[in-house]
Amino acid sequence: MTVPFATSARSSVGLEWELMLADRETGDLVGRAPDFLPELEERTEHERFTVTGELLTNTIEVTSGIGDTVAAAVDDIGDAIAQVRALTSPRDIELLCAGSHPFAQWYDQQVTDKSRYHTLIERTQWWGRNMMIWGIHVHVGVEDVNKVLPIIGALATFLPHLQALSASSPFWAGDRTGYASNRALVFQQLPTAGLPWPLADWAQYEGYLDDMVRTGVMEDATEVRWDIRPAPRWGTIEVRACDGMSTLPELAAVAALVQVLVEHFSRELDEGRPLEHLQPWFVRENKWRAARYGLEARVIVDHAGTQRPVLDHLAETVERLRPIAEELHCAREFAGIERIAAQGASYARQLAVADASGGDLRAVVQHLIREFRNGPSLREHLADPSV
Repeated sequence: MTVPFATSARSSVGLEWELMLADRETGDLVGRAPDFLPELEERTEHERFTVTGELLTNTIEVTSGIGDTVAAAVDDIGDAIAQVRALTSPRDIELLCAGSHPFAQWYDQQVTDKSRYHTLIERTQWWGRNMMIWGIHVHVGVEDVNKVLPIIGALATFLPHLQALSASSPFWAGDRTGYASNRALVFQQLPTAGLPWPLADWAQYEGYLDDMVRTGVMEDATEVRWDIRPAPRWGTIEVRACDGMSTLPELAAVAALVQVLVEHFSRELDEGRPLEHLQPWFVRENKWRAARYGLEARVIVDHAGTQRPVLDHLAETVERLRPIAEELHCAREFAGIERIAAQGASYARQLAVADASGGDLRAVVQHLIREFRNGPSLREHLADPSV
């Protein structure tokens, strides 16, 4: 099977953000996306961004245009949210984002009426119906198809860092799970989800797809749901490991980290230096540790098995790659990584609210709604002299 990889501008950025729809008073999920999406799609037909439905009717996805910078892509996302609010606010629908809803139950949710979603549920059954998960997807353009699989392998070393920064699913169906990111472990139950296979080059990727299509596992490359995957249609590497970010500045920070890492690895290949890949068993262990402990995890950072606190290794990485962030014009967004590290990721904030309210998960949902609604826009965040 020959799989063409589209032409894209090097280190260009695209963002996808999955958002929950909730009742303003109760915080319960509401399957209202079909009520307003047709009107919204008509209103925004000529915009750079798009707003679409997802697997469940309680979810919408906002997608940026292709940005030369992280800020340009995030501006698109902000514009999209403003358009969504114009239709959801009069309906008493609030927006929020986290890797999971603290107390919603799968059997109360409705699947969007599309054949691809019905096929997915028919095949995956209970696990498919339990996909009450929300995430972000960060696309970064790669100009040479021969770089794609080596960069994906190198990015896997930083998968726990990205997962820990974004971890926002400590509750599941009313239970306190003990995990910072329960979503990470739920999502990998789908047949083609989870960690990327350690493939050496594009020919091996084409062979993988050929095997999967011939045996009826999938129809095409869009059904590869790896935590980090090639996106041949767009000419990008797509990082899908992250839980849903709870605020726009946090989304921008993680997007900047992904962009900078991809550009760093691309430069290493340009200089003829091979990229270090961890053993697959180390990558798997790191994913579990980040899901369990979030920013308190110790992770394996090299082939020799050296273990470091993820916060320490992250701080060193940010300092080392700061010049690239400056060149890519995302230095201030990139600095948001340090703010998350200092103030705590969403999972920690949710747990603190639950503890302060005697375990009231409705209070946690209202906290997430307030964060999403009242948190600064990226423009306001970057204008703050304290940032």
